Amino acid sequence: MSKQIVSPFSYLPLYNLLSAFGWAYILYAVISIYPKIGQPVFFEQTKQAVIIIQSCAAIEIFNSALGIVRSPLTTTVAQVTSRLVVVLGIFSLLPETPAARSYAYISLLLAWSITEVIRYLFYFYSLSAKEGPSKLLVLLRYNLFWLLYPIGVGSELYIIFSALPIAASKYSEQYRYFLIVCMFLYIPGFPTLFLHMVTQRAKVMKNLRAGPAQKKD
Repeated sequence: MSKQIVSPFSYLPLYNLLSAFGWAYILYAVISIYPKIGQPVFFEQTKQAVIIIQSCAAIEIFNSALGIVRSPLTTTVAQVTSRLVVVLGIFSLLPETPAARSYAYISLLLAWSITEVIRYLFYFYSLSAKEGPSKLLVLLRYNLFWLLYPIGVGSELYIIFSALPIAASKYSEQYRYFLIVCMFLYIPGFPTLFLHMVTQRAKVMKNLRAGPAQKKD
């Protein structure tokens, strides 16, 4: 069966390309702007862009639920909602959170942006390029997660934990409990996402070792 190529300007490729550009901007900001201005100024100047770019990923839940993409709904919901808790629940509602103004914000953005630039470009070329993504992009996609996923999740949890006292004083104990529940949901959520990537990596690496001639269409 031959691979079906779609136009780069159709819905899914264009969404992935624009998302890659968005996260590339965040990565550029961390590398080029942060060293010049430091924290907490960097957080104040970039938080709105991070909130908007990450919130757009909610589209992926609908894509998965409607069968537009083959990504498992469970892992998609786990990844997107955990990040929405951080950007909406902390950066938007509790911007005074100490960890958001610390190095944890930098490690978070590095882990998120590198992961997402690679992931979205991988999807873009998988959909719109006849030869698919390059071998380098495939290797980055299915190997960097070993490091980037734990850094990202660790940063997320640290930022949420740092926000707990402020959540109680600024809003209510109920909001603090909500954030605690969200933290506990990482216990099943992170292993589900991480093991999914491990399983996918095993399949992809097997195909790479087999070579093009032995791959199934």
